[in-house]
Amino acid sequence: MQRKLFNELSSQFTYLGAFSLKKIVLGVLASTKGTDLQAVIDAIEAGELDAKIACVVSNKKDAFALERAKSNGIEAIFLDPAGFASKEEYDEKLAMLLNERKVELVLLIGYNKFLSKPFINAFRNRAMNIHPSLLPAFKGWDHNVHADVLKAGVKESGCTLFFVDEDPDAGPVILQKKVRVAKGETVESLKEKVQGAEQEVILKAIKLFACGKINVEGKKVRIFE
Repeated sequence: MQRKLFNELSSQFTYLGAFSLKKIVLGVLASTKGTDLQAVIDAIEAGELDAKIACVVSNKKDAFALERAKSNGIEAIFLDPAGFASKEEYDEKLAMLLNERKVELVLLIGYNKFLSKPFINAFRNRAMNIHPSLLPAFKGWDHNVHADVLKAGVKESGCTLFFVDEDPDAGPVILQKKVRVAKGETVESLKEKVQGAEQEVILKAIKLFACGKINVEGKKVRIFE
């Protein structure tokens, strides 16, 4: 009887121990408007997400994501690639900035630079990138992806959230969400649909990560819900 009770208590302790007891610290890399970033900010402010965004970093001085960060009291950093001799040197500085701010999870939201080994090694399985298609189909960038989807005439598109690794747009897939491609769909209307799916997926993944419910085994991700 005592052994059974001990096993039950141990099981409960292990389960509860998977949950984060503090706010998870996020860092965001963005090169464009940061529409999905706003969804994260709104969820935090609404008390739906127990997190803090330490900073938003961009390789583009005019990225609206930086203005979005400033207007919400978040540190906005423009890190100019022109000031570095190589991609590796740039990414070393990028990783240093995030580590100085004790960032636990990095979100790539419309970030248009492929990350090199110094950054990947520093944040392996801790950097999530959102892509506007159901990978491995339709790799590419932003509007071009949606245009390719429409040109192919497929009935479904969606988004893929994956951990960044050495293979561009081919890291371990965390979550995917499908959207229907309607008759008469345009690039802009499809983008809007996909962005809605992206925001759902990102928020869900942050919560899962914060609770220790995501496990990476090679190229495979296991989620414990």
